[in-house]
Amino acid sequence: MKKRNVLVLVMGLVIAMPANAQWDRWHTSTAISGVLGVASKAIESAERKKEMEILARQKVEFEQSFQDAMTEAKDFEAKENWEEALEKYEEAAKLNCKYGYTDQHILSRKISSLYVKGGREDDGPSILHNAEVTLADYSGYRYMRENPVYVNKKGAKGTKILRVACSASETRIEMECEAGIANDGIYIKGSTYIKGNKGGKLNLVGVQNVTMAPARTNIPWPYQKLRFALIFPALPDEAKEFDLIEPSSTWQFKDIKCK
Repeated sequence: MKKRNVLVLVMGLVIAMPANAQWDRWHTSTAISGVLGVASKAIESAERKKEMEILARQKVEFEQSFQDAMTEAKDFEAKENWEEALEKYEEAAKLNCKYGYTDQHILSRKISSLYVKGGREDDGPSILHNAEVTLADYSGYRYMRENPVYVNKKGAKGTKILRVACSASETRIEMECEAGIANDGIYIKGSTYIKGNKGGKLNLVGVQNVTMAPARTNIPWPYQKLRFALIFPALPDEAKEFDLIEPSSTWQFKDIKCK
């Protein structure tokens, strides 16, 4: 429905409203609001339909470009030209994220595997440094627990706790976040804290492989995973569980078992 036709319909409905003693200003205002609401939805629906049609045309238009990039990427990979292969896979991924030609999981895994081979290991905090988050030795901690049981009160989608390690000097929480979109961003608020079951807040004192707000750590492609660590002061030795809270966010991890 064209905008002009919608406006004509609105005027016609307004003119057709009852004109009697019982039809007061409030009724008129309410009726006009209702008609305008219907008109607005009709316009939005028409605009969405037009956008979908444009997207469908673009998908067909750029499909050959996607296929060419994939073919060239595989050729470069077969010749062990890692940097060129990575560039072409990323070129294909840009089109795929927008138009959905293939399973993005596969493309993201391929790109991730080529970062080091392609000489991109120094691109900054990203999945490239995931291995550095896992310590080689946890013997200096009083206790360490992998995949601890916890309750995610507000549902921090795509984020989970991988490991908790507690020493006499610090509480180390290793986590993993999966990107939902291209260039998905993550940051940690400085006000984040943990609270043991014996009470008392312990404020964040350090991070690894992630940035503090307002700076963001970008994860390049959907389904890639960023591993990072949050460092807090030591919990009391008798603490058996604690909460991890980032104020005003979905990060509300409760009853994290550390023993």
